[in-house]
Amino acid sequence: MADTKVRTPVAEKTSSVQVDHSRDPIVVVDDLHVVYRVYGAGGKGNAASAFMRILRREHRPSMKEFHSIKGLSFVVYRGEALGIIGGNGSGKSTLLKAIAGLLPPDRGAVFTDGQPSLLGVNAALMKDLTGERNIILGCLAMGMSPQETKQKYQEVVDFAGLKEGFIQYPMRTYSSGMGARLRFAIAAAKTHDVLLIDEALATGDAQFKVKSQKRIEELRKDAGAVFLVAHQLDVVKETCDRVIWIDDGKMIMDGDAEEVVDAYIESTKK
Repeated sequence: MADTKVRTPVAEKTSSVQVDHSRDPIVVVDDLHVVYRVYGAGGKGNAASAFMRILRREHRPSMKEFHSIKGLSFVVYRGEALGIIGGNGSGKSTLLKAIAGLLPPDRGAVFTDGQPSLLGVNAALMKDLTGERNIILGCLAMGMSPQETKQKYQEVVDFAGLKEGFIQYPMRTYSSGMGARLRFAIAAAKTHDVLLIDEALATGDAQFKVKSQKRIEELRKDAGAVFLVAHQLDVVKETCDRVIWIDDGKMIMDGDAEEVVDAYIESTKK
């Protein structure tokens, strides 16, 4: 039976992972397993195929399982910027969702000291509302007061680098790059306990990437920790001081950013 994930300070929990008590742990991932269960797998089909199954007394598979994360354990300390790398389907985004509390563990647990906030390229913005309304709603949803939202509004607009007038246009008129920049700008308006970034820098131009990296550094100083999932390995090297490499939901390597990224690149050549 899966353990229930509890959002309480990591210092109050007993874990099988090794914790350096001379430092301040902010996230503990302890023997984490995440299993996706797809119910009613096999698609809707059609009347003819359903009739043939009845005649043959066949049953459509009711559930399929996919074991995405397989026993990951690690500790992240306050002030760290941790990169997560691996190929497509390795479990990177699933891991972030589990840390954010959006996916329950099948076994093991995640303990966090503070509230994680997940930022991704698919972060929810309402496409029929203007950029202005999305900024206001996004800031309020993060727990900022109306006064704080008002104070941060122009800072968000300027950081996103939206062209003159676009802030009054519906989000559906924005390019993917504009939408990604606005999502990051909204999330970066608030100091987070744990900020989880999933490919949010992938669609920005070179100038925006520099701004984003600088802002992440500021968040690290003012907040807890930053997690970054990105396929752009140069961004990971420049932004993170530590990297974990996962494959098929399992830990391959955990260490210095440059060392782990170089090892990963070397593996892709083989």
